[in-house]
Formats: sequence, structure tokens, C-alpha cells
Amino acid sequence: MTPWWTPGTASGYHAMTHGYLMGEIVRRVDGRSLGTFFREEIAAPLGADFHIGFGPELDHRCGELIPPPIGLAADVERGELPMRAFQSAPVTGHEPATRAWRAAEIPAAGGFGNAAAVGRVHAALACGGSLDGVTLMSPESVARIAEPQHEGVDLVFGGENPLRFGLGFGLPSAMIPLPNPNSFFWGGWGGSLAIIDPDARFTFSYVMNKMAPKLMSDRRGGSCALAAYTALLS
Repeated sequence: MTPWWTPGTASGYHAMTHGYLMGEIVRRVDGRSLGTFFREEIAAPLGADFHIGFGPELDHRCGELIPPPIGLAADVERGELPMRAFQSAPVTGHEPATRAWRAAEIPAAGGFGNAAAVGRVHAALACGGSLDGVTLMSPESVARIAEPQHEGVDLVFGGENPLRFGLGFGLPSAMIPLPNPNSFFWGGWGGSLAIIDPDARFTFSYVMNKMAPKLMSDRRGGSCALAAYTALLS
């Protein structure tokens, strides 16, 4: 495909496709699917109750997701690039209730778990790559996550506020301030949020059943994160 802009000059949120790109790298290097790799190398060793693709035996454990009244594509800023990006794989929020979605390994949007599991995995990164005898990454690799890769207005998100991106995560910015410089984070449609702070050896995770109507700016997770940091620093 011809790139939509000159590579290296701007960023564009991948939405549903980023996970597939990462998953194919894992498959070609390791031979396993990303869901299998995650289960065997990360979730199981850490005891994290998080799944990327699973069978009907776990259906009874899935909480009911309450989608917003509009789909993801309807929430983004109108414009050629945002609409092309989000309408290429339109979702409404009702998909996770289906067996097909739960069975599919959709790394960008098909993870099932709770806040404790999300925090458990990220705690390894906050502690230099290792947790309770399980090593996922070296301290040097964790430090590379916080190295800025791009800063500016994202061409898919749009808006006027510049964002900063590291390797696989967002970095603190004027729009998303975090107290420590080596922190990184990511969030999801509906309001979910994860913050990893290696300086404080601290993680915060928030997931919800009732999805917020906006892709960004849900205050529920941010308010809880502020309360957690206030307790940490007091």
C-alpha cells in the first residue's frame, strides 16, 4: 500500500490493527499465536487472569459489557483519515458478547480480564521487567519504552492537543500529565486505563463494564488514578 503520509513525519492511531501487526511478528519469530504466547509466557507465569482468545468453558465468567449508544467510528473527529481508519473495522461494543469474538485472538480489542490482572502484568514493567521471580524484559528494555518516538497531533485522533508516544505506550504530555518523567500509559475505548510508573514502582489499572461514550476524556479512570497518586505521595 502507498503510505497515507511520509513515514516518520506523523503518527496515526491504528485502532484495531496494531495488535495484528504485533501478533504477526510474534508468530513469525516464535511460531505461536499472540494469544498462546501471552498465555504461556506472561499470564500463566505471573498468575494473571487475562485472556486473548478462549473457549466456551470461560463464557460464564465474562461480565456484561454495556456499550455506548454510538459506535466507535461515530465518535471520532470527522475527516478523511479518521473515518478511513475507524470505518475500516467498525465496532459497536456489542461484539465481545459473541462467541466468535471471544474465540478470536484480537490483540488490540479482544483481551478479557479484570483490573487486577491488567495491573499484575504491568507491575512487572514498573519493577524493571521482573515480578515475583518472573522476568519478562530487561531493565534496559523497559527503559526504552519511555524513549519518545513521536510528538505531535495524531492524524487519526485529530484535535489540537499534541500527544507523545514511546514504544507501544503513550508518554506524559500537557494533555495527559503524569508526575514522574519515565511513566507511560495506555487506555481503551469506553474508559479503561493503565498507568505504569517505574520511578515509583507503581501501577494503576481501571476497567469498566459500562463504556463511556467517548474514545477519550472519560473522567472515571482519571479520577481514580489521581486518588491513587495522592495516596501514594501523601
